[in-house]
Amino acid sequence: MQLGAILETVLYVDDLDAAAAFYGEVLGLEEVSRRPGLFVFFRLEAQMLLLFVAEAAAQSTKVPAHGAVGPGHVCFAVAGEALDAWARRLEAAGIGIEQWQDWPKGGRSFYFRDPAGNSLELASPRIWGFSERLSTGDQEG
Repeated sequence: MQLGAILETVLYVDDLDAAAAFYGEVLGLEEVSRRPGLFVFFRLEAQMLLLFVAEAAAQSTKVPAHGAVGPGHVCFAVAGEALDAWARRLEAAGIGIEQWQDWPKGGRSFYFRDPAGNSLELASPRIWGFSERLSTGDQEG
């Protein structure tokens, strides 16, 4: 037996409305569910990005309590040729790029922050030796 993929990733935020606007409007993700004061969920092809208010998730009774302190990190797959267009889109929305990185296996990425301070990265799948075909969808931002 072998695990095949990550189905969902969780980040913790302090302001769901700001997070929903950022991930939905700036990054263009599809919001699929929201419970005020607790979570907002987004779909990315065959994966889910779950944003929880940490204090509320730590008190959860319907699923095991969870949470984290401090900024988290998630990296989104983007075709290498679309990285510059994404950087321009983010900068036009007032989002600063913290760092560009060239990676030993090839490919490059850049880092920026969401409204809660989480570290986000857009990267060519080549940084891990994966095919560019891993990144699909509207790659031009």
